[in-house]
Amino acid sequence: MCFGGLFIVRVVHVRIVTMLIMRPPRSPQYLEPYASAARQHGPGFKALLWASRATQAQRFDALAKLCNLTGKSVLDVGCGHADLAGYLIEHRIEYAEYRGLEAMDDFATAAEKKDYPRCTIARGDFVTEPVKMFVAADVVVFSGSLNTLDQETFYATLRRAFDATAHQLIFNYLDSPYLANARFLTWHRPDMVLAFARGLTPDVNELSNYMEGDRTLLLEKA
Repeated sequence: MCFGGLFIVRVVHVRIVTMLIMRPPRSPQYLEPYASAARQHGPGFKALLWASRATQAQRFDALAKLCNLTGKSVLDVGCGHADLAGYLIEHRIEYAEYRGLEAMDDFATAAEKKDYPRCTIARGDFVTEPVKMFVAADVVVFSGSLNTLDQETFYATLRRAFDATAHQLIFNYLDSPYLANARFLTWHRPDMVLAFARGLTPDVNELSNYMEGDRTLLLEKA
């Protein structure tokens, strides 16, 4: 009886270990909303968590209005499908080089398949691998990719990105609960973000009249 019981325990133990080995690793908390959306909808546009292509374009419009990207090397951090590169090409903004950094492998693959000119895609998590932002880009860009970060990680990421950029850092963020209507989204008080930015550089510009609940900041290195 004891031998049989021991055999059953061992079989159960082997099954549990096998299940743990076969189970895919869970994404970090800030990436899980994207992974969950990809599991539900596939790796297409819906998995990027944009409300619509129109609101994505509004944010790109704000970026282009605030920062002249012509002739610049651009690092798009959390690039998704490299839609920013497509926007720049469509609007005839002649960037010198576009680099995308993306943690979600399926998104990075989708970006690579677009085969945009002077465009390379790197895989990496900018939170756990911030060194991958240090590519001497003229401009480091975040568009939508900060929205799932908690307060501490949000500010730590911006500080590293400012260190990484050669000249400019531009990013958008949720500045009120208006658009942060999902539990995985985080909004930030504009006065606190502006004070943080001015602690990095006195040369800060912002744009906030393009969409309720969203704001874009441009930080220039001296």
